[in-house]
Amino acid sequence: MMVALTAPTPKDIISDPACGTCGFLVAAAEYLEDHDPNILRDKDMKEHFYHHMFHGSDFDSSMLRIGAMNMTLHGIDNPLIADRDSLSEDHADQREAYTLILANPPFKGSLDADGVAKDLLQVSKTKKTELLFISLFLKQLKAGGRCACIVPHGVLFGSSKAHQQLRQTLVEEQKLEAAISMPSGVFKPYAGVFTAILIFTRTDSGGTDKVWFYDMQADGLSLDDKRDEVEANDIPSIIEQYHQFKQGKGDFTDKKAKAFTVDKQAIADNKYDLSINRMHSHRGRWERGVGGARGHEGRGNAYRGIK
Repeated sequence: MMVALTAPTPKDIISDPACGTCGFLVAAAEYLEDHDPNILRDKDMKEHFYHHMFHGSDFDSSMLRIGAMNMTLHGIDNPLIADRDSLSEDHADQREAYTLILANPPFKGSLDADGVAKDLLQVSKTKKTELLFISLFLKQLKAGGRCACIVPHGVLFGSSKAHQQLRQTLVEEQKLEAAISMPSGVFKPYAGVFTAILIFTRTDSGGTDKVWFYDMQADGLSLDDKRDEVEANDIPSIIEQYHQFKQGKGDFTDKKAKAFTVDKQAIADNKYDLSINRMHSHRGRWERGVGGARGHEGRGNAYRGIK
């Protein structure tokens, strides 16, 4: 879904800074082969596809071996997979290097500030890995580059100065395009935390007008530990409606719908809160009072519990 939302092109330079088994990179390669058959026929595009397009890094040597093998088995003969702790070291060659980042990084709580790359702390002065990774993505993207990343739901509404500062940066200094809230079962049986997908473009000059929200309730699999196939699936709708939004089509004014937009000013007036629960109300306004607080508490406690 995330690959389809960002729609990779043959000219992209794609990275996953916490690549694990390289699932995102494999999915991006398959998308390109399906949507642009000429990519393996044109000499220059083929050279780029096999040798320069796909980049991944991880600090787990076992994952690196599996990831490299996974890429090779899917036809990428020379993936650029590196043993690297993306957050803890300064890597000048990784800054402003990519046009597309797809990531689901690990969130293990807090890091020692002395071990964090200094340029990341300039974006968000924090020890929290979930915020540092977003700072990293912004540093690694070229101007005009785009990112789709999975974050703990608390990133959308956290009240700390670092949380608000990072959301303000995405809305005011970059172009935040979408926030997709996902149910807690999507990562079972491994974790039950509520998560969300953020999609943004690095501009360094703003550009956010409206942010597109989607309240995903089903992904085609049961939301318990078994994860059996079920009929309910919002993913096709998410892909279709997001591309309608990007093309300036569709009506997303109904805040009671699964998909809707919110003006940048309304987000700014609410301390850059991006929580779905904050958006929904019976009259299409921001939730206030007891109802809104209760909505936050439900997902917030699930998030805190898993940490």
